[in-house]
Amino acid sequence: MRAQSSATATVPIAVTADRKRVALGTGQAALGVAAFSLTFPATAWGLEGFGPWSLVAVRSVLAALIAGGCLLALRVPLPARRHWPGLAVVAGGVVLGFPLLTTLALRTSTTAHAAVVVGLLPLTTALCSALRVGVRPSRTFWAAALAGAAAVGVFTVQQSGGALTSADLYLFGALLVCAAGYTEGGRLARVMPGWQVIGWALVLCLPLTAPAAALALAHEPVRLTAHAVTGLLWVAAGSQFLGLVVWYRGMAAVGIPKASQLQLAQPLLTLVWSVLLLGEHLTPAAPLTAAAVLVCIAVTQRARG
Repeated sequence: MRAQSSATATVPIAVTADRKRVALGTGQAALGVAAFSLTFPATAWGLEGFGPWSLVAVRSVLAALIAGGCLLALRVPLPARRHWPGLAVVAGGVVLGFPLLTTLALRTSTTAHAAVVVGLLPLTTALCSALRVGVRPSRTFWAAALAGAAAVGVFTVQQSGGALTSADLYLFGALLVCAAGYTEGGRLARVMPGWQVIGWALVLCLPLTAPAAALALAHEPVRLTAHAVTGLLWVAAGSQFLGLVVWYRGMAAVGIPKASQLQLAQPLLTLVWSVLLLGEHLTPAAPLTAAAVLVCIAVTQRARG
């Protein structure tokens, strides 16, 4: 009897430890979503003092220095040669393509408009992932994905006066390259910690981004205002690296499906920041479309499960 009591007494302890781990992981994933939701407002601030090419290049260099320092401090070995092509895809999509295309778009687009369009990213990533691994999603998945895409398409055309603008084309291009980078990064995260995936991708780009930063700074005017410096530091340290660190740690603790549910709030959070930090005025279509996309993503999540 005594042995049985001792054995059963360990069950509540294990359950409590598991709940604490899940709570901590949920908090970390939520911090990651909050960091990502500030990316567009911070980019808009950065564009007040930097040119688009300077902002993207310097952002990548600063993030690479932070990531490289962490990799060196922890003595992380180089990835196996077979992983470098995948890291190149991550670098091209997440480190270079998405930041550059969205920054170019935000020169003429509001952050609210960009947030609604890029709200399709989870759907685009799911489609890219299905093609990459050869999975056949259900009809419900495809219907919800197409409904979300249609909602954003109607919103974009309506907000642009009946025709797509260059900013819209940049944003749609950003969706495609980032989805490819996320998909390949998710595959690599099965064999190495997620923060190392983005860390090595940043370091891989350094020989390109360092001279690009020097060249851009020499040709684009720079005004070191408080907004510009704050925006640059945030997109470099917060969005490009630290946000991904807590995001991947959270996913490891609570699982990808549950973490993905938290990311559904990201476009709506960006709309809030665009009003509070930038003073933008939202049209009724923006939050309504963002909510419609949120519902469609939630349906695809359930359909995939």
